[in-house]
Amino acid sequence: MGIIAVMFLRSSSRQKNGKQHRYFSIVENKRLADGRVVQRHVLYLGEINSSQELAWRKSIEVLEEGKDKPSTLALFPEDRCAVQSVDESMVRVRLSELRLCRPRQWGACWLVVKLWRELELDRFWRERLTTSRKGTRWEDVLLVLVAYRLIAPGSEWRLHRQWFGQSALGDLLSADSSLADSHKLYGCHDLLLEHKQPLFDHLIGRWRDLFNLSFEVLLYDLTSTYFESNPPDDDNDKRRFGYSRDKRRDCVQVIIALIVTPQGFPLAYEVLAGNTKDSSTLKEFLDKIEKQYGKAERIWLMDRGIPTEKVLEQMRHSDPPVKYLVGTPKGRLSRLEKQLLDKPWHQARPGVEVKLLAQDDELYVLAQSDDRVNKERSMRRRQLKGLWARLKQLSTMKLKREELLMKLGAAKQKTPSAWRLVQIAVDQNNAVFTYRLNRDKLRRQRRREGRYLLRTNLTETDPAKLWSLYLQLVNVEEAFKNLKGDLAIRPIFHQSEKRIEAHILVSFLAYCLHITLTERLRLLAPGLTARSALEKFAAMQMIDVHLPTTDGRELILTRTTQPEPELQLLLDKLKLELPAQPPPKITTAQASAAMAL
Repeated sequence: MGIIAVMFLRSSSRQKNGKQHRYFSIVENKRLADGRVVQRHVLYLGEINSSQELAWRKSIEVLEEGKDKPSTLALFPEDRCAVQSVDESMVRVRLSELRLCRPRQWGACWLVVKLWRELELDRFWRERLTTSRKGTRWEDVLLVLVAYRLIAPGSEWRLHRQWFGQSALGDLLSADSSLADSHKLYGCHDLLLEHKQPLFDHLIGRWRDLFNLSFEVLLYDLTSTYFESNPPDDDNDKRRFGYSRDKRRDCVQVIIALIVTPQGFPLAYEVLAGNTKDSSTLKEFLDKIEKQYGKAERIWLMDRGIPTEKVLEQMRHSDPPVKYLVGTPKGRLSRLEKQLLDKPWHQARPGVEVKLLAQDDELYVLAQSDDRVNKERSMRRRQLKGLWARLKQLSTMKLKREELLMKLGAAKQKTPSAWRLVQIAVDQNNAVFTYRLNRDKLRRQRRREGRYLLRTNLTETDPAKLWSLYLQLVNVEEAFKNLKGDLAIRPIFHQSEKRIEAHILVSFLAYCLHITLTERLRLLAPGLTARSALEKFAAMQMIDVHLPTTDGRELILTRTTQPEPELQLLLDKLKLELPAQPPPKITTAQASAAMAL
């Protein structure tokens, strides 16, 4: 007696969310020559509905390999007794020739599409980006760009040539590879900018509905992103040389001004010329927000260097006054040091102390953090040690005076804060110099390490509340970090200003999905970041299972892999339910023959 192989569907039931769910697997029984029966799982199918179950019943016939004529069993063990004869609609398959084809990333793509539809961005863009005469669904092209930016950011060329084919976005959007044609990806950018303001109005409404979001506290900050390209000839182009936060003074850049809530939700942003001064941006933004959302009771949080004295005065004397809590340059700390000296310290929280000084219409807050003291002290020691070693090295080198000055200039540029603590004297005629530590400056710096000065026109005098409020400014810095890090807003491969701004808008759309996921995780699965959640979902793959039939056709089963227990737990916490597996498909004999060639 030979080996007899039997394949059938096995079902199991599970109670979830008050409902009974049935899950299925393809199982193979083999009766060996010695009479023993062994069983193995061929493929996990997940949950399928009744119509899909019927399709399965008509798709597979059990084979007994080695026999001239196959025997037929029902797909489900409990139905075997009811099967009396071979159904003409049944298909006989060759299990030994089973092939697994085209594995592609599915889980993260599905999550992005889920977030996109939760924010109703599919409806928003469908109403504004009408399908082209050639049938291009521009809202789907945009979703591809945003998903790529969120999951695996890179160039549009890489998206077109590599990433889209390795993802399951085409399956999720019922589209083929032409959706990611390069001319469609670039062309989509030209359709976006005019919808920027309605987009943010829409998103704000959705976030209000989903998370009961409020806008009493707003954070304002700026960053820059640079271009490794020649400066444009057009004097009106926003790509300009300016102060670079990326330490790339050799590259042209644009400035991005951003307003976010303490949770990180963006309210507005603007792309400004790369040589725009920080202090010249605020008044325009204040006017814009008041025009859009009225003069509501809100508090503006800003870092030092952004508001000018003139703007702060205007904010204080407006009707009603615009409330603010802002960082203050260290120069003002020097001027107020004597007045603050006699003020008592108040504990804001363990390891953090503040002093309060009322002056004119404002309240100054001097904060000192133990963590910040240790951090700044460690940085100062490391930089000073490195500079000292470099100076010692230069003092032993035989250099021309011009060479020495150049190398000293390079050392100063590398560690400017440490350089200020060292007195250096270069001989006017020879390539020699002396250096010594300025201990008076060192003592003053040690006294100020870990301290920073805030100013506000709020009437609140609780040190803990003021300090905690200002710390929320870190959220806008986190937003910039995500934009420039995780979402890889750089490098920018576009050349025209319009497409550059559209590229930034796509990055912000990706960030909007990112912060939506972050907030959902904060509420339902605290401790998990959006990036780590996307990585967990990315482990779920989609694969095509090809089963050749005895009549020259192929049964194609498009399946998603079973989530690991950790991911299933996350799905349950986020109250997300995976969709049913797609129904099976079968090729014609002609198509199968063509594929074989």
